[in-house]
Amino acid sequence: MRTQRQVVDYSLQKRAVLREVYAGRVGTYEVCDASPYLKNAARFHGEPTEVRCPICRRENLTHVHYIYGDELKQSAGQARTLAELPVLAMTVREFQVYVVEVCRACDWNHLVEQYLLGRDGVANDQGESPVGEAVAATGSRAPTARRRREARR
Repeated sequence: MRTQRQVVDYSLQKRAVLREVYAGRVGTYEVCDASPYLKNAARFHGEPTEVRCPICRRENLTHVHYIYGDELKQSAGQARTLAELPVLAMTVREFQVYVVEVCRACDWNHLVEQYLLGRDGVANDQGESPVGEAVAATGSRAPTARRRREARR
């Protein structure tokens, strides 16, 4: 996605959890605890992957994309399909996306990735800075330290 920024990848955390499970220090009942809401979101809004579940190895994982942001109002916290995100990114200034992987067979779930989407990232990709946009919108610049010193003289 073009406007995706501030990406946080949780793969190291996932590997650490799986290492603990495989070593027997953490039980599968502790990591296979997907809520019914998450499982329904995976069924209706999830994106199937080609990756097998690391716990049961019976079914492929499903990615669920949850959206959060002030401008989303009552839509905040909802699961959305991957196809809906670019359209939403062009209509909303900024919102956070959380990607959760879910196994619908054994209830394994883990946060995979988090990133920011929205219109604000489009102007920055074209080489403009947010300060430059503010100057263009207001038609004036904030006084610099040098200008403030000169004004005091």
